[in-house]
Amino acid sequence: MSTLLKERIESGDVIEVDRDGQLISALVLLATEDAIILDACDDTTPFVIRRSDLLEYRLFRPETV
Repeated sequence: MSTLLKERIESGDVIEVDRDGQLISALVLLATEDAIILDACDDTTPFVIRRSDLLEYRLFRPETV
């Protein structure tokens, strides 16, 4: 699995983001030009991040291995 920075985020991607000071991996449920709905897959409610607030993240793309 490769790690890419600042690539285009699409529905179905897995990204690593900082949430409340903790790095988490999350599944992108829906990605629009304005916001991204993420599921941390930890039995919590999915959450929304505005693209303008998503300054740092890592995008995992298995097809680039």
